[in-house]
Order: sequence, then structure tokens, then C-alpha cells
Amino acid sequence: MSPAAPAAAAPADERLLRTSPLRRLLGRPELGAVVGAVAVFVFFAFAADSFLRASSLSTVLYAASTIGIMAVPVALLMIGGEFDLSAGVLVTTSALVSSMFSYQMTANVWVGVGVSLLVTLAVGAFNGFMLTRTRLPSFIITLGTYLMLIGMNLGFTKLISETVSTKTVADMEGFPEAKAVFASTLTLGGISFKITILWWLLLIALASWILLRTRAGNWIFAVGGNEAAARAVGVPVRATKIGLYMGVALAAWISGQHLLFSYDVVQSGEGVGNELIYIIAAVIGGCLITGGYGSAVGSAVGALIFGMTSKGIVFAEWESDWFKFFLGAMLLLATLLNHWVRKRAEATT
Repeated sequence: MSPAAPAAAAPADERLLRTSPLRRLLGRPELGAVVGAVAVFVFFAFAADSFLRASSLSTVLYAASTIGIMAVPVALLMIGGEFDLSAGVLVTTSALVSSMFSYQMTANVWVGVGVSLLVTLAVGAFNGFMLTRTRLPSFIITLGTYLMLIGMNLGFTKLISETVSTKTVADMEGFPEAKAVFASTLTLGGISFKITILWWLLLIALASWILLRTRAGNWIFAVGGNEAAARAVGVPVRATKIGLYMGVALAAWISGQHLLFSYDVVQSGEGVGNELIYIIAAVIGGCLITGGYGSAVGSAVGALIFGMTSKGIVFAEWESDWFKFFLGAMLLLATLLNHWVRKRAEATT
């Protein structure tokens, strides 16, 4: 009788395998965006003499923060496998509700701010609820919300104010305090910064903690990677998606209050088209259209690229018409670079 053949070696647990630093680096979603941001920074540092001034960099950060506040939760939503085409006009809705409620119902702006928060979160919950109940594509659900909000913003503003803009709230009780929270200017080392930069950094830190350190973060990646498999292992898919849409709504509320308290009045037609910019920032930052991959930091870098591009063109004294061309080129290049980086990460041992 021949001796038994030796048993095949059991495969090593992939969790115990050592990963090279290069592979870990190439596996980061935001790597392509960081490379792109460095390239854009160097380019405008040479193309525009005033780009490296402290005041100019402060302006760049402010432009980036106004996009980045929304790009962070939009990135989490995309990691969860969904879109929100109503995000841009929801910012305007938030500002309009706060302004008109304060003006019509009370002399204290904080009441309007609170009502606006409830209304904005309700819109986010509506998007998530409709998505999970009907199982229609998020493109269809949020496109419907987008169109309804555009009509409501214009219709209610004309009905109440008889114009396309709201009345000023600058002389109401609580305005100075609200402006300090949402639209103030801080000075550090002789350089002025808008408070939106702090809001942006806070949201980046919070979103990164949720994604990387909490069970909810695992749920977001699981839902975006394979919804059926996530549901099969007990992930609360419906609650996760509703929560993601409400996260976008919360950021829209913050941005809306900044819009209101920066200018005292709100134009009802603002915000249209901004939802695409938020999505572009998230995609440049490494988020996949198909979901399950991305990071909050990457979306922040994508927003920074947007800020450097939009203001760098101004500092270089170019025609502003080139901005969208440059942004589209950055979107394509970042997407191609992210695809290449992921392929290299999969091939590297």
C-alpha cells in the first residue's frame, strides 16, 4: 500500500498576510487626487504671480470649503452606491426656508434656522425613504426631488415676497450671532479665513471617523459594494441609505445658512448645477460611480482642486470661460489616474 500523499498546505489567511507599503499607498482612494492637486498647485504657482500670496491661498481655501462641505457627504453617499441630484438646490431651499420663516413668522432668525434644519432633514429622509421603498434608481428619485425643489423655491418666493429674492434679515434679532456661526471671518496670524473652512475640516474629520472607525462605516462600504450580500449578512440597508441622504441634507443646511448670512438675502434660482460639481469633486477624489470605494479625504482634495482651479484662473487673468474646460479635463484625468492606480495596486505584491 502506497503511503498517503501529504496534505495540501492550507491557504494563508489574507488578514495575516503582510502588505507592502507601496501596495498600501497605491490602494488609497485619494492618491490620484493628491497627485492631481500637487500638479494643479505647481501649475498655478508658475502661471499666476499672486497665487502663492497668503491672501490668495485663503481665497482658494474658501472656494474649496464651499464645495467641500457638500462634497464630503456626497462622497459617502456615492460610496454607499447612490447619487443625489437635488443636493445643489437643497442648499438654496435651506436658505430660503430660514429667511422666509424668520421674516414672516418671527423677528428672531434662530427660529428660522431651526425650522430650516427640520425641513432640510425631512427632504433628505424623503429621498432615502422613496429610494428604499420603491427601489427605483437614485437618479430618478433625486431628479424628481430636484425639479420639485426648483419649482417650490421659485413659486413660494414669488408668492410670499412677490419677487425672486427674499427680504433682508440683517436687522432681525439673533442675526449677528448667526452670522458669527455660519458666515464670520476669522483672523489667524494676520491672515483672514472664512469660518466655512472650519466647518469643512470638521465634516472631513467626522466623515473619516465614521467610515474608518465605526460599524456604520462598514455598512456604507458593504451597501455600496454589494447590496444583496450586505442585506444577507444583516446590514440595515434601508437605515444606512436614509442616513446617508440625511447626511447630505445636514451639509446642505450648513451651506444654506452660510449663503443666507453671508448676503442677508437669497435668490431663489441659485444652486442649480452645483450638484454636478459636488459629484465631480467626489469622483476626482477617488469615489467610484459604482459605489463601494472612496474616502472623505479624497473628496476634500477634489474640492481643493476645484478651489485652486476656479481662483487660479482668476489670478492668472485668463478668461473664465476656460474654467469648465479645465474642470472637465481634471475629471477625466483623475478618473483615468485612479483607474491606473487601482490596477497597479491589484498587481503589486
